[in-house]
Amino acid sequence: MAATKRDFYEVLGVAKGAADEELKKAYRKQAVKYHPDKNPGSKEAEDKFKELGEAYSVLSDPQKLATYDQYGPAAFDPRARGNGAGGGFSGDPFDIFRQAFGSRGGGGGGGGGGDFFEQFFGSDSDGTEGGAGRGEDLRYDLELTLEESFNGVEKEIRFNKPMTCETCGGAGAEKGSRVVRCQQCAGRGRVVMSRGIFSIQQNCPRCNGAGEAIEKPCRTCGGEGRHSQSTTVRIRIPAGVDTGARLRSTGNGASGVRGGGAGDLYVVLAVKAHRLFHRDADDLSCEVPISFVQAALGGEVDVPTMTGKARISVSGGTQSGTKFRLKGRGMKNLQGYGTGDLIVKVNVEVPEKLNPQQRAALENFAKQCDENVNPQSKGFFERAKEFFG
Repeated sequence: MAATKRDFYEVLGVAKGAADEELKKAYRKQAVKYHPDKNPGSKEAEDKFKELGEAYSVLSDPQKLATYDQYGPAAFDPRARGNGAGGGFSGDPFDIFRQAFGSRGGGGGGGGGGDFFEQFFGSDSDGTEGGAGRGEDLRYDLELTLEESFNGVEKEIRFNKPMTCETCGGAGAEKGSRVVRCQQCAGRGRVVMSRGIFSIQQNCPRCNGAGEAIEKPCRTCGGEGRHSQSTTVRIRIPAGVDTGARLRSTGNGASGVRGGGAGDLYVVLAVKAHRLFHRDADDLSCEVPISFVQAALGGEVDVPTMTGKARISVSGGTQSGTKFRLKGRGMKNLQGYGTGDLIVKVNVEVPEKLNPQQRAALENFAKQCDENVNPQSKGFFERAKEFFG
């Protein structure tokens, strides 16, 4: 059974009714301390960081706060359905972190991208100062097996992305070249484009909003300061992820224009169908055949699980389609709410061919049966008589 949620006020270390600024200050202090980039490989720090994000997202939102004050920690626990509460927490703790600190200080999101402290405690630039432009965020679609999703895995992915030009070091200029005022925007970095009756102001397409142009652009990158290159990134994927889950690797997106900060890499996951197991939320299910004899007499049956074999007891007279639940044999819950179950459905198999001895034994069994042997079939035929009159 999963542990009970802690009180959110206790998690942040504030009193009930704390002001927004006090909540933010308390969250910032602890979020920096437990950020995964500061505690690589620490499961305890990762869980604490998620817990802080959940607590802050609830207490800083007036509507969620009202629900929380009424129902307590169970208000956002998906296991506590039917109590009028608001359902489970589904936010991204790294998005919450970024919002709490403004536009700087993103999170690692699963795999080590960029130095967190350099990003957070670095300059106050927003990535566009001095002609530099932040690189684009990139998307990578990654397919996993159910086994990888069940256990968690570290993956190495290779892809092409704009990276800092080695020839000019990201400056975008030939050696000795001067930087001059952009003639198209007259150094303003913005131009006005007409669209019918509307006029739209946008970044200058020539200088990319820098207001400056390079006299002799680098021949390798054409003055952009970057060009497409192959790169490799390692991504840590936690146990329990499902199709559609998105992991962010900070700083592993495209390099910025002329030395600007790098964008982020978003890895979107898809879990392949499995030949034995089907997933429903955190539960797994499978179908297992049993013989007519096992169903009639009962016995022990071996069934597959994601961690090896398990054994279930089948009682005599078990019908085809009967389901057995194996607690804790499903998928790990990403939000820390324990582990799902494995539901095993047994299907009774009737032999397609019988040898003479088997046929004789079954015929003898049939002769000894009366109409009370199978009360389910008796009930069916009684209903059928009523239907046909």
